Amino acid sequence: MIVPDWPVPPMVRSLLSLREGGVSRAPFDSLNLGDHVGDDPAAVAENRRRYAEATVARPVFLKQVHGVHSERLDCDSPDGLEADACWTREPGVACTIMVADCLPVLLADREGRAVAAAHCGWRGLAGQEGRGVLESLWESFWPQLAATPAEAAARTLAWLGPCIGPGAFEVGTEVKEAFEAASPGASMRFRLAPGGKWLADLPGLARDRLRALDIIRLFGNDGSADWCTVSQPSRFFSHRRDRASGRFAASIWLA
Repeated sequence: MIVPDWPVPPMVRSLLSLREGGVSRAPFDSLNLGDHVGDDPAAVAENRRRYAEATVARPVFLKQVHGVHSERLDCDSPDGLEADACWTREPGVACTIMVADCLPVLLADREGRAVAAAHCGWRGLAGQEGRGVLESLWESFWPQLAATPAEAAARTLAWLGPCIGPGAFEVGTEVKEAFEAASPGASMRFRLAPGGKWLADLPGLARDRLRALDIIRLFGNDGSADWCTVSQPSRFFSHRRDRASGRFAASIWLA
């Protein structure tokens, strides 16, 4: 597993799982945390137990639907809440996002008041009329920081995890148009690919959306090859690469 490298305060903890260290068999080998991909439920339960043991917190696993809804988590929150983002102020509850090419984004207040996580596939990130999953999450998150939106943004750090890279994320024109509808400048995040398709820079699009919220302290995925899930089969699950694939996770919590 990987501990993200970013300057969060000591009470903020974060963790990223890799695909090794679990009990699932191929093609979900081995630390698959997804209970919706066709894996043996007993294996997923054991993998989740191992992941919770590594976090020393209780990961809450959402039912992610590529939407924009966010949920507040507390000690009684069950797994399976239908949402693509979550936040908490309660210690020991880990906001957890499962991915296998989509982008996990973690948020933390530099004073440790609250933490949050978002699942950013292209549909959720684009949203409707410029309001996607990051904007929806921010609407719930910033009031927790006892500050104005501008003050809260100045105090917020964001970490972007691994995802499908700009050299592998081939999409249709409808994806490009969905982002350009809200921000014409989004066109710079697309390169023409053979056959009339486009190569999309998913982490770049997310960074643009965060900066538009005045969140400028950004860490993690910069779009380079080291962060690409498709090109690293020994480390990361990838639905685009394998089709039948497990899920890895990114979590953030207050100690």
